[in-house]
Amino acid sequence: MLLEYVAMTPEELSAAIAQELDKTIASGQLTLADNAELPLARVERPKSREHGDWATNIALQLAKKVGKNPREVATVLSDKIASIPGVSTVDIAGPGFLNITLDAAAAGTLAATIVEAGKTYGTSDKFAGKTINLEFVSANPTGPIHLGSTRWAAVGDALARMLNAEGANVVREYYFNDHGTQIDRFVNSLLAAAKGEPTPEDGYAGDYITDIKDQILAQRPDALDAENPAEVFREIGTELMFAQIKESLHRFGTDFDVFFHENSVFESGEADRIIEQMKQDGQLFESEGAWWMRTTDYGDDKDRVVIKSDGNHAYVAGDIAYFRNKMTRPENPADIAIYMLGADHSGYVGRLKAIAQILGYRTEQIEVMIGQLVNLVKDGKHVRMSKRAGNVVTLEDLVEAVGVDAARYELIRYSVDSTIDIDLDLLVQKSSDNPVYYVQYAHARTAAVERNAVDAGVHLVDGVDTGLLNTPADTELLAVLGQYPATVRTAAEFYEPHRVSRYLENLAAAYHSWYGLSRVAPKGDEPVTDLHRTRLLLNNATRQVLANGLGLLGVTAPERM
Repeated sequence: MLLEYVAMTPEELSAAIAQELDKTIASGQLTLADNAELPLARVERPKSREHGDWATNIALQLAKKVGKNPREVATVLSDKIASIPGVSTVDIAGPGFLNITLDAAAAGTLAATIVEAGKTYGTSDKFAGKTINLEFVSANPTGPIHLGSTRWAAVGDALARMLNAEGANVVREYYFNDHGTQIDRFVNSLLAAAKGEPTPEDGYAGDYITDIKDQILAQRPDALDAENPAEVFREIGTELMFAQIKESLHRFGTDFDVFFHENSVFESGEADRIIEQMKQDGQLFESEGAWWMRTTDYGDDKDRVVIKSDGNHAYVAGDIAYFRNKMTRPENPADIAIYMLGADHSGYVGRLKAIAQILGYRTEQIEVMIGQLVNLVKDGKHVRMSKRAGNVVTLEDLVEAVGVDAARYELIRYSVDSTIDIDLDLLVQKSSDNPVYYVQYAHARTAAVERNAVDAGVHLVDGVDTGLLNTPADTELLAVLGQYPATVRTAAEFYEPHRVSRYLENLAAAYHSWYGLSRVAPKGDEPVTDLHRTRLLLNNATRQVLANGLGLLGVTAPERM
């Protein structure tokens, strides 16, 4: 059985500090100014491990609220924190930082906590009770998913997983635009292919056009002789194309809860009802025969036409109706709506935020993320053409070159506001230079260590002693493991899934270093000791966190490599 232990995760240490703070205020040793509130106690890993296991700036946050010098406050709090079970020493640094060192046994119990929590380690209820509508990809059904949309397929799915891990109810939504000029170009391209004519100058080329044309003619041999051939090719072609898109995304590990058709808000009369209500509420104004929305009052760069002078809907009318639909639909109405848009949609940020405010919602209820471009590089040169899609590089091209895991990992690894060059040669290397291989290999190594240890008779049920995890490598690995919940929470809170990727690389580095210094299985006839079992506990904790983190990225955690 595992030994009894004093739990000491970063969250638990923060909670213990908060309790001591409450006691200090209650005892009168520190007195809050009128209407002042206690700051939130949090610990962070110091930049230098020489400064202890954890550090807090609570004294600096509290100083003005109690009318004292930060170091005076730190002096009072240091004794209180030092009394917490599991805390070894507390040192005051600089203007009032508190550096906390745990005793080895308390620090090591984190490993037991992780193993016991399993898949739930790193989850929380931070967003419990909130429904978040996450719209991403939403590529027009005119061709295979290109690289920009592939980036959103990976990042959007990872973000959804992280928000789920923090307790949110996430609705993954795909906005299906099956009307407009791009669809017309797609249909004209299919018609030209069916007639044996050259691709129109503004049309779409590539093998996929021929494939879809052939499928349409197989279903409707008379398609070209129909009363309206374009409508036949439009109806069947967009359906076939979208089915291919869905299948590609599914194979990539990305699925959706809702597929929303753009035209539905117009066909149902929803857009007209909302616009009429906005007129009555004075949210629109008439000028030169058109109806406008004064979005400049809310930070947009110009006012927007909603109903054109000819009586037709402007594009923004659909934006208004779609946002209101997200927030008021009978099933899973959104508390927060997140739009993940391409680099060519930067002008939408101000527009959508203004729409939300005009309709009576708070700015924090809408988030617009703009993803920058993705380039593929092979042999030092940009890859610009696709065998299947002609003049664009597709999701399938990337997956064929490096596989799903490497593609997803690399796309998620960077902040979305940065342009990225994906080195195809690097991502197929089995070396530490390849980040996805480096992290996956760390997980495979933890699995191999466990198999070898068990074969050698090392079993956790025979007892561990977390006080034995006292080497610099032990404490470094434990410190990184302790950062995982905060990393997930921050990634979800700021919509930055790349934080988890970078965290996993840091964890892999700490583990590989620890592995080189820490033997888990005994040599030869060497007896199994508490040290072997306790090291196995730390190994297994690392395995669990690596698996949990890779799962949030939608990347596999291999047992062998």
